[in-house]
Amino acid sequence: MKRLSREKQAQIVAALVEGNSIRATARMMNVSKDTVQKLQTEVGYACAEYQDKAMRGLTCERVQCDEIWAFCYAKDKNVPAEKQGKFGFGSVWTWVAIDADTKLIPSFTVGNRDAASARMLIEDLASRLKTRIQLTTDGLKVYAEAVEGAFGCDVDYAMLIKTYESSQEETRYSPAVCTSCEQKPMMGHPDPKHISTSYIERQNLSMRMGIRRFTRLTNAFSKKVENHAASVALYFMHYNFCRVHGSLRVTPAMEAGLTASVWSIEEMLGAIGMPNGSYENSN
Repeated sequence: MKRLSREKQAQIVAALVEGNSIRATARMMNVSKDTVQKLQTEVGYACAEYQDKAMRGLTCERVQCDEIWAFCYAKDKNVPAEKQGKFGFGSVWTWVAIDADTKLIPSFTVGNRDAASARMLIEDLASRLKTRIQLTTDGLKVYAEAVEGAFGCDVDYAMLIKTYESSQEETRYSPAVCTSCEQKPMMGHPDPKHISTSYIERQNLSMRMGIRRFTRLTNAFSKKVENHAASVALYFMHYNFCRVHGSLRVTPAMEAGLTASVWSIEEMLGAIGMPNGSYENSN
C-alpha cells in the first residue's frame, strides 16, 4: 500500500489552493478523491489551529470586514424539508477581516448571515489586536452591535453603505450596478479617506477564484459544512504565509512581521505539524 510523501501532499495542496476541485485534483495527482478530501480536511483544521495561535498581538491600523455567500449540501430551494433551517444545509456565509495595509487576514469565521456570526468575527478580531484600529464594514446592521460589544469606544468605526440599481443580491452572472456610496461614521473619529471596503471586496473575488467550492453555478460545492470550513482555513493559511502579494512583493505574513521569508507549501505543512508519509493512496 502506497503512502503519500510530503512532496505529494504539497502537490495536492497546491492544486487545491489554486482553485481545483477534489475530483480534478485526484485525477491530476493519480490518487483517490477520498485521499484528497481526507488530506484537505485534516490540513485545513491544522491550519485553523496554527493561525489561531499565530495571529496574536497584531499591530493593524486599518481593517475592513465583509461576508461572502456560498452554499453547502444544496441551494436553499433544494434543501429537503427535514433539513431546512439547520446550519450547514443551504446558504453558508464566510465572514472575513483584512488588514488594508499588510493585506493579512487575521480573522475569519463560517456561519450564517446573522448577529451571532457577526459577533464571532468581530470579537475574534478584537482579541488579536494590541492597537486601536479604524474599521470599515458594509451597511449590514448586525455589525454595529457587534463592534460596540467587542471594542466599546476603543475603535474608529464607519460603515460604507452602497446603493444598488436593483438589489444587493448578486444576479446570476454579475453583481448589480452600484449607484451610490454613503460614508456613515459610527464610533470614534474615522478618517473619511480610509473609509473603504475595496480590499475586502477584492479578497472576496480572490476567494471565489482560489476555492473551488465558492465558484458559482458549480457542482463542486461542499456536501458537509466541516469540509467547507477546512477548505477556507487552508486557503487563508496559504494566502497569509505562502502566496506573494502582487502589490507588496512579499507575503502578508511577512509584511505583518509574523515571518521572515516566503514559506513553501512543504514548510507550511511542517509548521502545522503534518506528518510526512501520511494518507494511503487507494488508487
